[in-house]
Amino acid sequence: MGIKSINPATDQVIKEYNEHTSKEVKEYISKSHLAYESWRRVSYSERALCLVKAAEILRKRKSDYAQLMASEMGKVLKDGESEIEKCAWVCEYYAEQGEEMLADIHVESDATESLVSYQPLGVVLAVMPWNFPFWQVFRFLAPALMAGNGAVLKHASNVTGCALAIEDVITEAGFPKDLFKTLIINSDQVESVISNEHVQAVTLTGSTPAGKSVASIAGKNIKKSVLELGGSDPYIVLEDADIELAAKTCVTSRLINNGQSCIAAKRFIVVSSIKEEFEKQVVSNMKQYTFGDPFNDVNLGTMARKDLRDELHDQVIKSIEMGATLLMGGELKDGKGAYYAPTVLTDVKWGSPAYHEELFGPVASIIEASSEKEAISIANDSFFGLGAAVFTKNIERGKKIAREEIQSGSCFVNDFVKSDPRLPFGGVKGSGFGRELGAFGIKEFVNIKTVYIK
Repeated sequence: MGIKSINPATDQVIKEYNEHTSKEVKEYISKSHLAYESWRRVSYSERALCLVKAAEILRKRKSDYAQLMASEMGKVLKDGESEIEKCAWVCEYYAEQGEEMLADIHVESDATESLVSYQPLGVVLAVMPWNFPFWQVFRFLAPALMAGNGAVLKHASNVTGCALAIEDVITEAGFPKDLFKTLIINSDQVESVISNEHVQAVTLTGSTPAGKSVASIAGKNIKKSVLELGGSDPYIVLEDADIELAAKTCVTSRLINNGQSCIAAKRFIVVSSIKEEFEKQVVSNMKQYTFGDPFNDVNLGTMARKDLRDELHDQVIKSIEMGATLLMGGELKDGKGAYYAPTVLTDVKWGSPAYHEELFGPVASIIEASSEKEAISIANDSFFGLGAAVFTKNIERGKKIAREEIQSGSCFVNDFVKSDPRLPFGGVKGSGFGRELGAFGIKEFVNIKTVYIK
């Protein structure tokens, strides 16, 4: 069976790839395991050199990779180049910090010596999405390789070209042949990959249904899993906020990657006294964005697929039918391409899709709150718990809300949520479990081993 990569701006097939057979998949996993057996004995300094080389290759070819992303999933070129720069950064970060993060910890006990050692697990399966086709992989791959693991990748079918390009980067950077391998497979082969004796763990970034499926299979096979699932990130705007800053930041976050980001601002929860002015500022900011062919000089490209665009539009229409007011956008355009204009909904009601569901596209949902207490309650009234933000001029007030009140894996004050190699990233509730990035991320896929000597 073939796997097609289709340009979402033109509806044209870019390339069709032959799916790997189950026999080929087993062979690739076995080869990755053999490569891991030697790689885990390689020094941290040698591993670091390979990561630094990978960063150099990424930067050298960032224009090419940006064009590849634009073709396969509609990301505008400047955003694609920024994504590659971030991938290079995470490689360099773990090259510099990985050894120290994984250093033995000596513990006082009744032994002559006792310590905690971090040892690699083996081959890890990564199931990754299309929205950040390079970054989502590298934020897992850089720490996993630095820790001494091997890896196989099941990428989203529409970005197979990106997956193979990543494999080329890793090979050219000097990592052992077959240590990292792209598996060109459909979702129906994922269970057999997780069940493979050489696969020791799995990480998934994707939808909640996909996460439930992968976690259940991993659990059945007693294998570690890390899940980064969806989000419906609430951004609370309090009465003492800098409204101009809050509106601009909220819109910037909402339109990241054409609105197709798990940590994009999704629900703007605004106290009543400033709601009208905030709405005006949001609409004004949204109107400054142009959308079109990602190869052109535009702010926004296409959505990744037409079916996703149509699903988003259905959520918008249903929310309006349930009482939301449309301030701008909300229209489908005929013709080629998975385009959807920036859209703003206000007076979003409890029970509607824009209140409860993740709107994965350029749609802002404004929800009114009577007070800080109600705003926090609305923010936490969600199945998701990935990221959040609070806007207030009272920094201590914002810090307390961010630290103690909001149910999310991260909460930013007066800024939009972003991932950073130096800080742990992940969610709670329906947004998953486990962490990527920072010192916590590199320790997800290691054996935390107690060594006791007497």
